[in-house]
Amino acid sequence: MKNNSENTNAFLIHISSFAGYLFPLGSIITPLVLWQTQKDKSVFLDDHGKEAVNFNISFALYIFILSASFFSFFFGDIFSLINRIDHIDFGNTFSFNTNLFSFFGVASLVSIITLIKIALVIIASMKANNGEQYKYPFIIKFIK
Repeated sequence: MKNNSENTNAFLIHISSFAGYLFPLGSIITPLVLWQTQKDKSVFLDDHGKEAVNFNISFALYIFILSASFFSFFFGDIFSLINRIDHIDFGNTFSFNTNLFSFFGVASLVSIITLIKIALVIIASMKANNGEQYKYPFIIKFIK
């Protein structure tokens, strides 16, 4: 088990990703700054810092990709509405718009991934506070 100050610093590196809810890119910048200031103190802090930064960059990339698809569904919905206004069809009174359901489906997926991110950050923080190593699942190793 590592000493108490290393555990606390590793805990703070992981939990600092919640700063992203306070300012843009805070979930990447805050752990990065904390890791850069602490990495020379021990290998334990260096490992936890790399994991936290890689995790936050990976999940920011995943959310960006899903959000981009979210907006494509939104614009597809608008263009489909414009097309319907230009070509009024009185024969079909009920139109089932699948783009709207896709829009909410992608929004739900982004929400689920955000909840998973919160849970993983809490788990990693608790493990770091106990002096244990933790490897996040589904991350891309940007920093090795």
